[in-house]
Amino acid sequence: MRLIQVLVPDDCRDAVLAVLNDERIDYVLTREESNGDNSAIVQFPLPAQAVDRVLSDLREAGLSDDYTVIGSVETARTPNIEELEDKFVKGGDEDDSIATDEIRTKALGMNPSPVTYYAMTVLSAIVATAGLLLDSPAIVVGSMVIAPQVGSAMTASVGLVLNDRHMIIDGLRSQILGLGVAIVSATIFGWALKSAQFIPPSLNVVTVNQISQRISPGFLSVAVGLCAGAAGALGLATALPVSLVGVMIAAALIPAAAAVGIGLAWGPPVIALGAFVLLVVNAVSINAAGGGVLWLLGYRPVEGTTIRKAAPTLIAVAVLLVAFAGSGLVMSKQMQTENAVNEEVQSVLEQERYQQLELVKIQVEFDDMGTLDDSQQITVVVRRPTNEPYPQLSERLASKISGRLDGKTIVEVEFTESQRSTVKT
Repeated sequence: MRLIQVLVPDDCRDAVLAVLNDERIDYVLTREESNGDNSAIVQFPLPAQAVDRVLSDLREAGLSDDYTVIGSVETARTPNIEELEDKFVKGGDEDDSIATDEIRTKALGMNPSPVTYYAMTVLSAIVATAGLLLDSPAIVVGSMVIAPQVGSAMTASVGLVLNDRHMIIDGLRSQILGLGVAIVSATIFGWALKSAQFIPPSLNVVTVNQISQRISPGFLSVAVGLCAGAAGALGLATALPVSLVGVMIAAALIPAAAAVGIGLAWGPPVIALGAFVLLVVNAVSINAAGGGVLWLLGYRPVEGTTIRKAAPTLIAVAVLLVAFAGSGLVMSKQMQTENAVNEEVQSVLEQERYQQLELVKIQVEFDDMGTLDDSQQITVVVRRPTNEPYPQLSERLASKISGRLDGKTIVEVEFTESQRSTVKT
């Protein structure tokens, strides 16, 4: 339930009150003569779903936005409030999205103070780094819970659809600086662990499952980012709690930022570069999906928008498109490589001599990014019966895969053994 207060000038008072009477909205009018213009303060309760429509009708009746206050109230008892609830809530005339005026304030209110924002980002990055190195999904999830990125992401998305330059700048700046702080924190923490030998310096971090999942961006990575941004926008726009949505957005950002830091601390550079591409793809996807969903829900700038007024949004969209295109080229190459590797590995394992093998996992270390050594290192994990040797498997796989890829191809096969017994009774 919302309590609306508006300042109504004398010249449009009759038109404004006519709108309220037509909608059977109970109101209180208080004359305000302190400014010498015979204005009046009109206040009235509304269901949250009705705010946008009623304010739009009042603006068409001549009401300006010089003084409009929207407050939350627990309950309201007026002669016609139940009729309004039946019409806008139970009757389904309107969806459950909140008003355009309200969504801006709600998005801004999700941002903590700078000290809290960056402190929590540092803590979440350190926890994520520890979780990745320990290969602990539970700890990685814990880092997402305390990450504060949802506020900056939603601020940028709301700014895009409302053409609010300050919100766009604040949201994007907070995201870029916050993720930069997360990467630096993860790098320093990882380097300290490595130098103090709490983690063996010789550890091949690519073999850690939680890390290997975040150095190869692909279609599923884009899907995660898009769904996170869409869920955040829906949670913001429908007056639902966004705490769980915040975890989803952090899931797409903080572990990837921590993986970049681990790659910088341990090397080789391909680890950090792959994780950074994943981070960029997810960040762009979140902002684009958030803005897109809000636009589809009907959020628009309140005032008429010209090309000049729309410049902040157009520039922000162009920046997002450039970032997505750059990372998308790398991601597209990665997806092509992984598809080719999967097809060739499957074709080899389908041969009769390998019928007893069971494919467990394929991991591609992707180096073909133009600045590195144009090579791919592929790890194939298979399950085999105990004491069954397959000495030529890696050579056969390398021969098949190299015919599809450019550059040097290194194939390593890891075996896990299994035993099976059948007892009849």
